[in-house]
Amino acid sequence: MISPSDEALVRDHTVYSCVMGSRAFGLATDGSDTDLRGVFLAPTPLFWRFEKPPAHVEGPADEQFSWELERFCELALRANPNVLECLHSPLVEHADATGRELLSMRGAFLSRRAHGTFVRYAMGQRRKLEADVRQHGAPRWKHAMHLLRLLTSGRDLLRTGELTIGVGAARDGLLAVRRGEVPWPEVERRMNRLAEENDAATAASPLPAEPDRARIEDFLIRTRRASAAAGDGSAG
Repeated sequence: MISPSDEALVRDHTVYSCVMGSRAFGLATDGSDTDLRGVFLAPTPLFWRFEKPPAHVEGPADEQFSWELERFCELALRANPNVLECLHSPLVEHADATGRELLSMRGAFLSRRAHGTFVRYAMGQRRKLEADVRQHGAPRWKHAMHLLRLLTSGRDLLRTGELTIGVGAARDGLLAVRRGEVPWPEVERRMNRLAEENDAATAASPLPAEPDRARIEDFLIRTRRASAAAGDGSAG
């Protein structure tokens, strides 16, 4: 259960929030959940105590997850797929001045590191699907659909330098996978092809080798200093 202080951080100090998951990807069906993701800025005075504010908070709503700004930036600089996609959601619910500046710097987080993280995450999920096939005769088809979506998103990011969240015209084909209408060997073939296309896209990618860490760190320091000047430690 979320603590009152953690709930206050999300309620009073969220700088950016959005909808993610199937609704953001354009893959929602009648039974889809609404996945809420956000970024909160813990007041700087809270870091002066022995007990530091949390790096993330689950809740208070169902399917809601929020990161503290510094943790969010760290993960985005490492090209964490979930965090990068959160920054590019087409379904923004809230962005204050700090959140809008964070969004304006989305490109500073992007780099060819995405090749390793997107493909590595997808391959980890694939091993779980293969275990399901061995044990139960079929994978979790929803997870197979999202694996194909992730590999496609990573490939297109590497090719174009831009991260696109919505699946567009690929929706029907992906939903067919989710319904179990595509044989597992065909899904495997698509996974293999997309992984190879990710590899091939990396060499000619317009993305820089590394993200603009200095720009992000400057933003974080300025934001922390402004919070300290405001003197708001009420979330503790």
